[in-house]
Amino acid sequence: MAGQITVRNVLYMYSDARTAYDRFIGIGSNPAQARNAVALLLWLDQCNVPAIQHLPGLSPAAVNLVAAEANSVLDCLRGPEPVVPAIPLISALCQDGDVDPRFFAFHQDLVVRGVADILDGVGSLIFDDRLNRLLRRYQTGLVGNPPELMATYSCLPVAVPEDCRSMFITFSRGAPIDREEIFHYFR
Repeated sequence: MAGQITVRNVLYMYSDARTAYDRFIGIGSNPAQARNAVALLLWLDQCNVPAIQHLPGLSPAAVNLVAAEANSVLDCLRGPEPVVPAIPLISALCQDGDVDPRFFAFHQDLVVRGVADILDGVGSLIFDDRLNRLLRRYQTGLVGNPPELMATYSCLPVAVPEDCRSMFITFSRGAPIDREEIFHYFR
């Protein structure tokens, strides 16, 4: 089992996300909106813009505002012409990440796909209350671990958008090739 990531490892790796989710739920947020807010903050974290780690230190009113801002961003990005409203608290949480409404509008496709991938991938573990109860119950690992936590985690392959793909091709001077041959080869 060396080299395989277990469900338990994934839950530990995303413990900040679960803490944030619990915080959103604790102040009375709708579970779907809490999941969306955490997924957006996780996406920012993957872009090296750490915001989720600041959430536990915020007041309940500020946490509620983060949830509202995150969900308004996602609602706007689902439209064809995104006009993202002001997000002062998320921008402040991101500090030097230069995250403002224009950032989200410019990266519309990446944000929407990234958040969806998080919700469909690790989100299925992060937001699973039963798995998280099991993790807390068997946290030390001394008593043994239930098979659900020791199961191998397999993530779904993510389709990379065409605009984000690149290729490096080299050609031999001894075997010249014309443009049409290249075009037909990749067709």
